[in-house]
Amino acid sequence: MSLLDHNTQPTEKWRDGVMTQMRASATVGAHQLCIFDQYCEPGLGAPMHLHAVEEVLEVFSGTAEITLGRQTMVVTANQSVLIPAGARHGFRNIGTDTLHVRATLAAAIFEASYDDRNELSRRYVPEQS
Repeated sequence: MSLLDHNTQPTEKWRDGVMTQMRASATVGAHQLCIFDQYCEPGLGAPMHLHAVEEVLEVFSGTAEITLGRQTMVVTANQSVLIPAGARHGFRNIGTDTLHVRATLAAAIFEASYDDRNELSRRYVPEQS
């Protein structure tokens, strides 16, 4: 059994106005899950992208506009959206407070393909020793 102390896990800037805390992934020994929290300032979020695996986006606080394919919906605290594998999606904070979203992906390594080729790709894998 592994204890993951989220109080000590770092928060990093993914893009202006978006901070991320990786909670579980291959970097801490997970084999089938990647879980991270994002804190987005008003008007900001995640640009359109896709993953090869399913994802659940859960809103903890604030108001998100989530786009899945051609459909857009408003999602608030204690609501989630299931994103099918390979589906284009994105979200943004449409409220006035910080949006807190948790993403859970069905893979231990975070990988995304962005519509905007200028968007920085990230890949979370364990450090090689």
